[in-house]
Amino acid sequence: MITLSSDFGCAYPAAMKGVLLSRTDARLVDVDHEFPRQDVRATAFWLREVLPFFPPAVHLVVVDPGVGTDRSALVVRAGDHALVGPDNGVLLPAARRIAADTPIRTFEVDYDQADPTTADPTAVTWPPRPSSSTFHGRDLFAPAAARVHELGVDGFEADEAFSPTDDVVDLRLPDPDIDDSGALGEALAVDSFGNVITNIPGTVLADHLGDHVKVNGVWASTRQAYDDVDPGHRVVTVGSHGNVELAVNQGRGDETFGVRAGGRVRVTW
Repeated sequence: MITLSSDFGCAYPAAMKGVLLSRTDARLVDVDHEFPRQDVRATAFWLREVLPFFPPAVHLVVVDPGVGTDRSALVVRAGDHALVGPDNGVLLPAARRIAADTPIRTFEVDYDQADPTTADPTAVTWPPRPSSSTFHGRDLFAPAAARVHELGVDGFEADEAFSPTDDVVDLRLPDPDIDDSGALGEALAVDSFGNVITNIPGTVLADHLGDHVKVNGVWASTRQAYDDVDPGHRVVTVGSHGNVELAVNQGRGDETFGVRAGGRVRVTW
C-alpha cells in the first residue's frame, strides 16, 4: 500500500492520488490531510505515533513549507517501510520508530525542474520533472512514491535517481527537564478534541495519580481517564502516546489551560 499524509485539507490530495493510480496499482490509504498547516514538528509527532502501526508500506508525506526552494526531496528506508517527502525533518521521527534498532538510510531524489509555462503536469516521466514550483506533492513526491512502490522497498536503491545521502535536515522532538519538584516541557501538538499533548513522559505521574498538580500555576486533577473528573473540569492524564496530556472532560484543554502547540508546560507537584 501507499499511505498519504499532508496539510492540504482540500482537493489537492486527489491530484496526488491520480498520479499514483496512473503509475501503480497500489492500495491507497489516507492517514490525514488536516495536519496543522506548515507545522513540520507537529506532523512529525503524529506520524511517529501512527505510521508504525501499518504493515510494510510506502508512506507519502507532504508538509512542505519550503516547496519550490532548493530543499531536497527524500526517500527514507526504515526496515520494511519507505517514507517519501521533503527534506525538512518531517520523516525522521517516524522512520526511527519504525526501524526500531535498525539504522535508517536516506536517499535524495534526483529530478529536473521543468519550465512551468510549457510542462505537462499529466505527463508520466521518470525521473520526475515538476511542472510547478508550488505543488511538488503532485509533481515530485507522488511520482517518487510510485517508483519506490514499483521497484519495492528492497529494490528502489538500484535506481540511479535515488542517491544515498547523509546530509539531511534532522528533526528530533525536544526532551523535557525533570526534577524532584516537577517537569518542564513543551506542547508537541493539540488534537481535534483540544487535548494538549506534551513531551513529558507519563511515567512522571506514576506517584501522583489521584493527586492535584499545578500546570503553569493552575491546579488540575491527575487521573487515568477523562471521565474521572466532572464535565468541564481540568484533568492531567497519560495519553495513548505515553505522554502527559492536558485535557478537560467534554471540553478543550488548549483553551482552558491556555497552551498551544509549541507552548511551555510546567507541571509541579
